[in-house]
Amino acid sequence: MTADEGACEGADKSVGEGRDAGSSLPLRVAVIIGSTREGRIGDAVGRWFVERARDRSELDLAVLDLADYDFPVHYPGRATEQMTEFTEEIARAEAFVVVTPEYNRSFPASLKQAIDFAYEEWQTKPVAFVSYGHGSAGLYAVEQLRTVFTELHTVTLRNGVALDFLRQPLEGHPGDTGRDRSVGLMLDQLGWWGWALREARAVRPYVS
Repeated sequence: MTADEGACEGADKSVGEGRDAGSSLPLRVAVIIGSTREGRIGDAVGRWFVERARDRSELDLAVLDLADYDFPVHYPGRATEQMTEFTEEIARAEAFVVVTPEYNRSFPASLKQAIDFAYEEWQTKPVAFVSYGHGSAGLYAVEQLRTVFTELHTVTLRNGVALDFLRQPLEGHPGDTGRDRSVGLMLDQLGWWGWALREARAVRPYVS
């Protein structure tokens, strides 16, 4: 065995051992569907994404569709049962995928309302985005969400999935794997950050 071969074998072994140690239990990922608008396509986008993500046995997926929650119109003095249920799901999750449309170059009010129900529950966890729209593919909404989630002490992923329905319908066409590659890369990065931050939280408390 050459020195180079030994170095490569050692590097591969260390990477494998690190991943095994950090991912002995599946990463709990909450997929948040942010649109509640009647006639929305957000639920279909969420299903499309989850179908692809479920191939990852190392991920434990939970779908939080905001349309399924009966949140109050006015912020109450005490959290309602539905608010508490949602916040507990955020606390349980170790990583997030936010599915968002773009409304007037921003994200839905329903999503901002839900985000604000929690605070510490978001901290030190990675957030990825699946955005959709016509032309901009929802990227204006994502950029604004990055600012919000930075304030909540999360790590937002560089790579995401952006769906432009002006150019291509949701299901695409046979042989098109570009979107699937985007999903795969995003999930690889989400897993890396999710396990790394899980280990970090176990070692020392976060200072906010």
